[in-house]
Amino acid sequence: MKRILSLILVFVLAFSCFAALVACKEDTGNGTNDNANNDDNTGNGGNNDGNDDEGNNDGGNGTVDVHVKGEGVMTYAEYAAAELDAAVVIEAFVQAKQGWWTDSETGVSQASIYLQDKDGAYFVYNLPISEAHYNKLVIGQKVKISGSKAAWAGEVEIIDATYEILEGNWVATATDVTDLLGSEELINYQNMLVSFKGLTVVASKNSAGEDVAYLYKYNGSGAEGDDLYFKVSDGTNTYTFTVESYLCGKDTDVYKAVKALKIGQVIDLEGFLYWYDGINPHITGVKTSVHNKGEGVMTYAEYAAAELDAAVVIEAFVQAKQGWWTDSET
Repeated sequence: MKRILSLILVFVLAFSCFAALVACKEDTGNGTNDNANNDDNTGNGGNNDGNDDEGNNDGGNGTVDVHVKGEGVMTYAEYAAAELDAAVVIEAFVQAKQGWWTDSETGVSQASIYLQDKDGAYFVYNLPISEAHYNKLVIGQKVKISGSKAAWAGEVEIIDATYEILEGNWVATATDVTDLLGSEELINYQNMLVSFKGLTVVASKNSAGEDVAYLYKYNGSGAEGDDLYFKVSDGTNTYTFTVESYLCGKDTDVYKAVKALKIGQVIDLEGFLYWYDGINPHITGVKTSVHNKGEGVMTYAEYAAAELDAAVVIEAFVQAKQGWWTDSET
């Protein structure tokens, strides 16, 4: 009897081990299938949607340099050296985009895009794009653009373009080009996000011949919601700047700020260095400079020209101060 019980016990243990092995094999197989399904879902996505804002693309083991160009993609120097009408392929990052719209004649939906990488900037004119993909082009989003290099009134741009949304994100900071105004070097910064400091608002003439701080459209023939044109001076030359309504519409802070400008006001500006027969920046930000004088306050030139004993009113900034003391007689 004991021998029979021992045989039964051995049989039961053997069966249990066999069942456990089968279960392990089935679990491993299911896990492999799940991973394969996940890989298929990623691959079936086509173009990446760029939701990885940091540009990490190595499974968490480190950070990929988002500025590395893909195979066959031009550096900015190669793009800049390319002849007009040449085919170009670039990778860069969205810094701004004009409004999405549909051409009523062709039915093609499109938008113009301001792009930049660490070496230079690009303007993509009327890129055909769906509304869904347009909405994915958030500031900093990396994209690949293939098209033709063109120029219009001095503005170098990419036309007849196609796009691919890539992984990666980078946002440019504005480069101060105030000291380059009037120089031949300034064109090297075309389409970049730039800033200008301490420029003075100069009068424009409206259709009635009156001095005004800004115009609706370049000739004053427009109305609320149209592009705003205004003139500024660096003390040597006068330049025309624009608030492009497709980029910054009438409800934006910059549109309202330009409408509030006054002739003679000193301002700091930021925007994209667009070109139209010379510089014509598309302005995205305006700040009143601390150097603006209050009403009734002299400029330095007026103060310097004043006679001795004349009453003067100035505004300026403390740079140093002598010791404080009390006059014993008074």
